[in-house]
Formats: sequence, structure tokens, C-alpha cells
Amino acid sequence: MAHDDYSLRRLPDEARTSWFSVAVQRFGQVSAFHQFLLGATLGFGMTFWDAVLAITLGSVMLEVVTILMGIAGVRESVSTSVLARWTGFGARGSALVGLLVTLSLAGWFGVQNDVFAHGLRTLMGGPPVWVWAVIGGVAVTAIVVAGFHTMAWTAYLTVPAFLLLTAWTIVSELSRHDVAHLVDMPAPGPALSLAQGTTLVAGAFIMGAVMTPDMTRFNRRPSDVVKQTLISVTLGEYLIGLTGVLLAHAARSADVVAVIMSNSGVIGTLIMVAAILKINDWNLYSASLGLVNTVDVLLRKQIGRSGATMWLGALGTLLSALGILEHFTAFLTWIGVITPPVAGIMIAEYFVVRTWRAQLDESRAAGELPGDPPDWVPVSLVCWVAGAAVGFLVPVGIPTINSVVAAFALYAVVGRTAGITRPVPGSRVDTHR
Repeated sequence: MAHDDYSLRRLPDEARTSWFSVAVQRFGQVSAFHQFLLGATLGFGMTFWDAVLAITLGSVMLEVVTILMGIAGVRESVSTSVLARWTGFGARGSALVGLLVTLSLAGWFGVQNDVFAHGLRTLMGGPPVWVWAVIGGVAVTAIVVAGFHTMAWTAYLTVPAFLLLTAWTIVSELSRHDVAHLVDMPAPGPALSLAQGTTLVAGAFIMGAVMTPDMTRFNRRPSDVVKQTLISVTLGEYLIGLTGVLLAHAARSADVVAVIMSNSGVIGTLIMVAAILKINDWNLYSASLGLVNTVDVLLRKQIGRSGATMWLGALGTLLSALGILEHFTAFLTWIGVITPPVAGIMIAEYFVVRTWRAQLDESRAAGELPGDPPDWVPVSLVCWVAGAAVGFLVPVGIPTINSVVAAFALYAVVGRTAGITRPVPGSRVDTHR
């Protein structure tokens, strides 16, 4: 169970770790190379101060969702998909959540592995792209199979290296420019509105916010969640994001890859690749936890997290090696849009409606999970659809946040007033196995 990272059970106290260990991994997620690209996109279409405002609004919204999901995770010591059984979705509803997470994050694992392969092929030459894809996929899969603590050591190596790249890029590129001019200059490209910029910031990390319990169950106390979130999200968004904004202003282009390559050469590119690896291990890790829960509920069969990781890693690696994942990007983006309401429903149930809180509190004292989770909770499915529809259709505000808030508000109001959050019995998943 320790090697399996307790994928279907509460994490015991002795398996928890320091807040710093979790914070470094969270920072690795937020400060990965895509954050440079996000900052460059903002900088190409916005002034510096408009980009600061967009990052601030998007980050605050992300931090609220991340902290609340994280506190639920550290209290209950289970993954997002298992927690969903008692936070609004029921057993089969949690299987649906786990399936969406698996499809989304396993798909993005393959997409980023493809980016990794093309980067190394450009840098190193040698074998064709598919060989580099296999190398990258096998490396990340091996790290994730080894579990949380090996992933932490990977973060200890890659996060400082990425920060050194950031410092090198700032010094070498921005020293050739008047920083005050870069801050005050107009956007060099087509204008982005504040709403568009904030949407980019919030949308870029919303899946990470939803999956926060996968990570924070390793924390020791709720205050650890608050500390690591404020530090990692704030520093990641501002430090890396605003660096990307200034680079875009300096280069008058959103193509910061060319800037980094020209200034950092081989070492910089290798560190960039390491940063991609760092976020990709968590894509695969959370995907494996979602698959373990889905198989447990729907097939009444337990599979190990390591085995699920190897299957998903092999599939993602194969698809990236074949070069066909680019055709699935629209599908993965669509899944990413319908997933955020999950966070709104889980937060509303856990903190406001509290239908299963007494059972969770009682079983927590024994280190177990409540027995006989509900099968379906019909109102949660309605709120899920409604939240996704608001995100798709409402033209005002930030679609990602709109969907979370709408799902939260609807579930909270209905649950507290109409009392129709009562479950539909049926699936009796044995949570004590």
C-alpha cells in the first residue's frame, strides 16, 4: 500500500511529509515552461500593468479553489476521485469524475511528451522524434511508478534548475533593454482584453486546482495547504508569468522559445525539457489515481496505482511516438472545460451542504473511509451540466470561474433549501478493502 501511495484508502499519518516537499512540487507545476508561454501570450497582447492585473485576478480565483480543495484533501487524506464519492457525486459519479480526469491528464501527458520529443530532436539530433518520445515517456512513467517521494526528488532537481534558467534569461536578455520602457510600452501584438487575459490565467491551471487533493493528502495540516498555495501559485504566476510578459515586450514576439534558445543554448534547452518533465509526472500521477478509482467502482476490481501508471504511460507514449495526439487537442480542451464544475460541487458539499461530513469525521478517527457510499446523487449531475453550460454560454466574465461558481452556488442553494441532495442507492463499494 505504501508503494501504491494508498490510492483507494486514507493516507496514514506516517506517510505524510513536510509542507516544503509538497510546495516544491506544486511550484514545479505552476512554474513549468507553459507558464513562460502564458506570460509571453499576455505580454504580446497586453501592457505590463494590464498583464499584472490579469495575473492577479486569475491567481486569486485559482488560489481560492486550490486552497478549499486542498483543505478537503488534507483532512480526508484521499485523492480527488475517491473524495468525490462523499462530496456530491456518489460512487458511480466519482467513477465518471475519475474517467474524465484520466482521459484529460493522460492525453495531456502524451501531448507534452510529444513536445519533449521534438525539443530534444531539435537540440540533440540523432534518432527520430518517436525514439525521443519513447525515452521521455519511459523516464516519466518510471518516476511516477516509484511514487510521490521519487517525484519530490525530481522536483528538488528540476525546479531550481528552471529558476536558474529564469534568472539567466532575465539577466542576459532584459539587461540589453530599458526595463522601464518595457514596462510602459504598449502591447506589441493584437490587443487582449482584461477578461481574455484573466481567462487564460485561470484556465491554464484549473485542472491542477481540481486535482489538488491528490497532492495535499500528503500534507500534515490545513495551514500547510494555505502556505504552499500562496507561495507556489503567487511566485509561479508572478515570477515566471511576468518574466514572460517582459520577454515578449523585449522581443516583440510571443515566441519566447527562440529567445531562450538564443540566450541559453544547450543548457537552457535541457533545463526547459526538465521543466516539461516535472509537470508531466503529475499529469500521469493524477490520471492513474482517477483510473484506479474508476475500475474499483465500475468493475469491482482493484488495480494497483503502479500498474495503472504503466498502462497509461505506455498508451500515452505510444500515441505521442505515432504523432497523432495533435488531433486530440480539441477533445482534451473540451474535457478541460467540462471538468471545472466538479470543484464547485465538491467544495459546496464539503463546506456548505455537509451531507456526508458526519460519516467522514467518524470514520477518519478510525483511519478508514465511510462504508456504503451512495450510488448517484442526481442533483450533482444537474449542477454539473448547468455549471458547464454557464461556462460555455455566458459571454460575460471568465468562463472557467463562471462554471465553478455556478455549480457551487446551485448545489449549495438546492442542498441547503430543497434537500434533494439525498443519494440514489445502488452501488455498494466496499471501501474497507
